[in-house]
Amino acid sequence: MKHLHTVGDVMTHAVIAVGRDAPFQEIVENLRKWRISALPVLAGDGRVVGVVSEADLLAREELRDAVLPPSDRAADASLQQQAHAVTAGQLMSFPAITVHPDATTAQAARAMVHAHVKRLPVIDTEGHLVGVVSRGDLLKVYLRPDEDIEGDVRRALLAHPLPTDASGIDVKVEEGMVTLRGTVPEPSPLGILELLARSVPGVVDVQTLISIEPALEADHGDTPATRTSGAAR
Repeated sequence: MKHLHTVGDVMTHAVIAVGRDAPFQEIVENLRKWRISALPVLAGDGRVVGVVSEADLLAREELRDAVLPPSDRAADASLQQQAHAVTAGQLMSFPAITVHPDATTAQAARAMVHAHVKRLPVIDTEGHLVGVVSRGDLLKVYLRPDEDIEGDVRRALLAHPLPTDASGIDVKVEEGMVTLRGTVPEPSPLGILELLARSVPGVVDVQTLISIEPALEADHGDTPATRTSGAAR
C-alpha cells in the first residue's frame, strides 16, 4: 500500500469543475449528481480562479429574499450584485484556497480547518487543476494496515540520528495505536522517539514504555523509570 504522505497520494484525480459562465442550475445539478459540496471554477486556460459551493448558493438565496432599506442598497451594491448572481463567476468565492500535490496531508488538513471548507482544489505550479482532496481523502491514511505503519515506525526510528541506539526498541501497532517498548542508556531520546513515531502517517496515538538502562541510572542518581505517553491501556 502507498505511504499516503502527501496530497498527491490521496487526492481524487477525476475532478468535476465548471467554467465562469456555468449557470446556477448547472451548478446545482452537478453538486447533486456527484454528491459533492463544492466545485472548482476554471478560467479558459484551466487555471483555478475560485470555488462555488453550496454555501455560496444558499447565501445568494438568502440575500435575494432579504428586503434591504434603500439606503443599504445604495451603500452596498456588492450585496445586490451577489443577490442577483446567476453564473459560477458571479457566485464563486475567490481567491480559491488551494493546495499542491506535494503538500503533506497534515498541511492540507490544517488548510481545511482554517478555511472551514470540506474540499480543496489541487493545483500544479502554474495554477492548473490536477485534482481535488476532500476530508474523506485525508482520512484514508488511517486505513493503512498495522504492519505497514509498524514498518514505517521502525524505519523512522533507525533513520533519525539519535544519541543512543534505537535498534533494540520493540514496536507494536494495533489499530493504529503504536507501543514502543525497550531500554535505552539515555533519558533524552524518549521525547524524540515519540515524535518520530507520531510523524508516521496513519498513527493514531503513541504509548511509550521505555526504561532507562540501570547502569546509567546509578551514575545519574536516577531510579528505574518508565515513561508513558498517549492513551495507555
